[in-house]
Amino acid sequence: MAARSLGSGVGRLLRGLQGRSGQSGWSLSVSRWTATRLPGCVPAAAQPGSYPALSAQAAQEPAAFWGPLARDTLVWDTPYHTVWDCDFRTGKIGWFLGGQLNVSVNCLDQHVQKSPETIALIWERDEPGTEVRITYRELLETTCRLANTLKRHGVHRGDRVAIYMPVSPLAVAAMLACARIGAIHTVVFAGFSAESLAGRINDAKCKAVITFNQGLRGGRVVELKKIVDEAVKSCPTVQHVLVAHRTDTKVPMGSLDIPLEQEMAKEAPVCTPESMSSEDMLFMLYTSGSTGTPKGLVHTQAGYLLYAAMTHKLVFDYQPGDVFGCVADIGWITGHSYVVYGPLCNGATTVLFESTPVYPDAGRYWETVQRLKINQFYGAPTAVRLLLKYGDAWVKKYDRSSLRTLGSVGEPINHEAWEWLHKVVGDGRCTLVDTWWQTETGGICIAPRPSEDGAEILPGMAMRPFFGIVPVLMDEKGNVLEGGDVSGALCISQAWPGMARTIYGDHQRFVDAYFRAYPGYYFTGDGAHRTEGGYYQITGRMDDVINISGHRLGTAEIEDAMADHPAVPETAVIGYPHDIKGEAAFAFIVLKDNISDENMVVNELKLSVATKIAKYAVPDQILVVKRLPKTRSGKVMRRLLRKIITSRGQDLGDTTTLEDPSVITEILSAFQKYEEQRAATN
Repeated sequence: MAARSLGSGVGRLLRGLQGRSGQSGWSLSVSRWTATRLPGCVPAAAQPGSYPALSAQAAQEPAAFWGPLARDTLVWDTPYHTVWDCDFRTGKIGWFLGGQLNVSVNCLDQHVQKSPETIALIWERDEPGTEVRITYRELLETTCRLANTLKRHGVHRGDRVAIYMPVSPLAVAAMLACARIGAIHTVVFAGFSAESLAGRINDAKCKAVITFNQGLRGGRVVELKKIVDEAVKSCPTVQHVLVAHRTDTKVPMGSLDIPLEQEMAKEAPVCTPESMSSEDMLFMLYTSGSTGTPKGLVHTQAGYLLYAAMTHKLVFDYQPGDVFGCVADIGWITGHSYVVYGPLCNGATTVLFESTPVYPDAGRYWETVQRLKINQFYGAPTAVRLLLKYGDAWVKKYDRSSLRTLGSVGEPINHEAWEWLHKVVGDGRCTLVDTWWQTETGGICIAPRPSEDGAEILPGMAMRPFFGIVPVLMDEKGNVLEGGDVSGALCISQAWPGMARTIYGDHQRFVDAYFRAYPGYYFTGDGAHRTEGGYYQITGRMDDVINISGHRLGTAEIEDAMADHPAVPETAVIGYPHDIKGEAAFAFIVLKDNISDENMVVNELKLSVATKIAKYAVPDQILVVKRLPKTRSGKVMRRLLRKIITSRGQDLGDTTTLEDPSVITEILSAFQKYEEQRAATN
């Protein structure tokens, strides 16, 4: 891949950082395998202000690296006195202590002062061609009216507010309005069930809920208000439900309900921002835990905002005037960091994508890119694999010449999807960044960029740690693995500003989940491989690692080997108990529509896995299904597949996050037929 330079703006930032720090150069006498340098660089040759030198400084002298960046990037009410105070052994994480600021001022007011008519948001509504543009001035006024409405109805600093809304300017304003008055928002994806919503509201003890009467997605109407009505029946802390209108449909309004637009119209378009301490809570975001009980991860003010802004700027080569297109939902961390906070802090124009990749057809993304002249496109591999199935014509129909950077997020991207995204969507000329990070990390931690100018990018690999991210790989006994061509548990040895601070109401659970397995390190829960060149490749969740006859193998590796087959756009591999091997692999595969000989493809897949990995890695069983069970954010629910094949299909647990629960019936039926056929031939 032809790598693109970091860009003059990033170069200036990096050189400026070196100058501000007052350093004339840094000692690079560190382990060859830490994140403090690029593979292949000779430490002694690193020039001050170069990528290797800055990586080294961020790892060795965090205060000298992050301190000037925070001072010059963010707008402060009160300067901080201590850059960081962190201890992974106790889960203590603190950045920019003593400092005070307001996140909404950083995302809105500072840009309104300089350029009020710059476009902040382009709302790409469900129906193509009906986009709405919102300036920074308009977004600030809307945010202030909403903030004043919240205050009038008893929401104050420290209160929690649930936001149950699809991607929209009003949803963004709701997040920023909470930030302005010091309230803590928890955005709940507007596809969760009433039960899931109620569980999150009750855990956070929310005082108010903000929602729409209805939502629109893929041409379908979603009855949001009905879901909220059902949820709040069991939520005693909720005092008000603020209801906005996405459609003209009238919905029943009860004693808790407030018509949001009517109330906002009565309020002033100005609202004095609360001055918040750096470590005050900004938002909570719930993520599934291994126990099935959602965890309310807490992100705070200054560190999170700085990290989101810096990763947005440097990973995607964002330049002033660019149109940034992240198609994630605001209900997930990707939407928080790269639809809302990162881009708006940088004064960018950010796209809000309300629809689906295939509505009204499989060209939707690329028609949107052409019409809005999007420069950076950031989406999920699962959507790429879905669109790949429809062929190249839908892509080539539209002008994508505005694109400079493509990004993937949410899971490891397989080689076929990477190559298709690079060669077909990007015409082989765009930088493609496969990004690894988590809800817990707050922002991108490993990605091909930033890097030295012209540095290589390898397909399907996250590659390079971001500044201040110091990864280590651990073996099963908790020993640090040195050298290249090694695989182990991916840990991070040093705190960074964007990371979560705790689990709401249960700090011990936070410590147990992330710091107990490897004391002194943050355990990501993922496995990774470090190449001889020192690059990192994510191999999948550690709980998705199977042990076949003593061989440890990431299911993502098997999926990658099979997904390279031209007839197979999607795969999901899980482990299941085996009498002789201990564990064996079971593969679910989706075939392209024009495939007539399934058995031939299955045999080719087995040969492919044997060739690319080893014979022991070949799945014992391969089942062809029409589709995989996915959440609305596109993640495959492997937990359900595992229950189906281990004869626990009647005890599937919570399936409310599935985009279409009927997929379970389909797969159960296909599995039953498959088992009957196997029984007949044995």
